[in-house]
Amino acid sequence: MAKIISLINEKGGVGKTSSANAIAVCLKHKNYKVLGVDFDKQGYFSYSVGAETRESPTIYDVIKKQVSVIDAIQHTPVIDILPTDGLLGNIEKEYFDAGSERLLKDALEPLDSMYDYIVIDSPPELGLISANVLTASNLVLIPALCDFFSLQGVIQVHETINRIKHAINPDLVLGGMFLCRYYPREELSRVARETAAKLCENLNMTLLNTAIRHSTVITNAMTAAQEDLIEFAPKNPVVKDYIALVDELFERGLL
Repeated sequence: MAKIISLINEKGGVGKTSSANAIAVCLKHKNYKVLGVDFDKQGYFSYSVGAETRESPTIYDVIKKQVSVIDAIQHTPVIDILPTDGLLGNIEKEYFDAGSERLLKDALEPLDSMYDYIVIDSPPELGLISANVLTASNLVLIPALCDFFSLQGVIQVHETINRIKHAINPDLVLGGMFLCRYYPREELSRVARETAAKLCENLNMTLLNTAIRHSTVITNAMTAAQEDLIEFAPKNPVVKDYIALVDELFERGLL
């Protein structure tokens, strides 16, 4: 039975897509069968693994029942992925009925025995698409930057997660928040981490111990090269951070 992990934040540019890619790759290197699902109309997750979206079926086609979910999977050198494109945004306009939050969950059900883990990237806004991600998930993680504006947005994300948990998906587990682009030598990052710890305490939420540093090497792996980041830069500090993050999630019993 596949465990479905999602990353969510209402703010863009917080490392959400990079983290989805990295977590999926780390799990793959632990010899698990892993599928990525790009459920953000911007399609950055799809692009980061080299998926083709112009002539190939996407998760939107699966939702519309125009193609089977198995036929939409692309087997890239990085990971298997269900890609997306800009048409995904039409879901917000086309579906209004009760139960529309289950579109993604229902679409992924045939894959339950095919993969150990499914990692979903979500859009930087809290609407029907994000609600679908949370409804389909077993575990949700919140990446956030080391700045106060990013941390303030976490409160609304936390409220949305709790709403979906209580109304639709009682089995959803909030694994916690982790910081991205963390600079351990900078005072601002250290102060932001203290603020994040207090925020998490107030929200009764875990601040994961592992913080992710910043590296342009990782950006290059996912954009210019579109390669497996562990194979691309195995000794890079950020690669080691993501490996440590996944290890921490296992140690906490979340994976």
